Amino acid sequence: MMKHPKTLSRLDGKTVIVTGASDGIGVETARYLADLGATLVLPARNAAKADAVREDLVRTTGNKNITVMPLDLASLASVRSFVESFTAAHKTLDVLVLNAGVSPTQRALTVDGFETTMGVNHFAHFALTLGLLPLLRAAGRARVVVVSSKLHLRGDIRFDDMTYEKSFGSMMSGPYPDSKLANALFAVELAKRLEGTGVSVNYLHPGVVSTALARDMNAVVRWFAKTFFITPEKGAQTSAYVAASPDVEGVSGKYFDECREAKPSPKVNDTALRARLWELSEKLTNVRFEA
Repeated sequence: MMKHPKTLSRLDGKTVIVTGASDGIGVETARYLADLGATLVLPARNAAKADAVREDLVRTTGNKNITVMPLDLASLASVRSFVESFTAAHKTLDVLVLNAGVSPTQRALTVDGFETTMGVNHFAHFALTLGLLPLLRAAGRARVVVVSSKLHLRGDIRFDDMTYEKSFGSMMSGPYPDSKLANALFAVELAKRLEGTGVSVNYLHPGVVSTALARDMNAVVRWFAKTFFITPEKGAQTSAYVAASPDVEGVSGKYFDECREAKPSPKVNDTALRARLWELSEKLTNVRFEA
């Protein structure tokens, strides 16, 4: 059994999705949840890499109920295809962990015309979650776990420049912290809309983790990350806690850091900001929330 600082509930018979489980925090989050007995689905763009992760998870946890399904979060068509395939294979979804994230150092666009960071980190996860909502509701009690970041405190939603054509910025002041704020706004707004349904939504800061995000940084940042940042396994602890702790049962719309509730940016309480981002997200993804 994997060691965790908190008590976690068993997930035997529960179906769980973890996006971005081919690397870093996602792998270790998946390992924690597989170790708890979850029936685990790993959406992946790189099938070979994901298959290797699956083999490693089966070997280390003894859980064979792990499958890989194709998903490219840089394509809304791929998101729709994943939702259709998953819905055809499963009647319910108990836990959805929105873990995948990118932080390119140069501006680029997805096939749908989104700036890549916002497209993958926010818009694709928005479309994925709304597409899977019927299965989350069908589970009776389900959890959506949104991996944001403490950098959401530095974020802004640039409605006048959503593709960052005017200014791209950096990892500390650009689309990455903005996308993490978007994650937080989405989590809180979705939690409000799902009150009374049995589906809870919470978001979290995993810690300052040495992951693949640092690979595109300069040599000094890469050295600093390797030397001082926490390991992906420790970074996955808060995700696993929000996904499986009995302490979080019935809790929704909250922000967690180091396996405890934390204070988020005041912007997440801006109902007008949340509503504006939600409306734009529905419009741009062509995915609607069904009450």
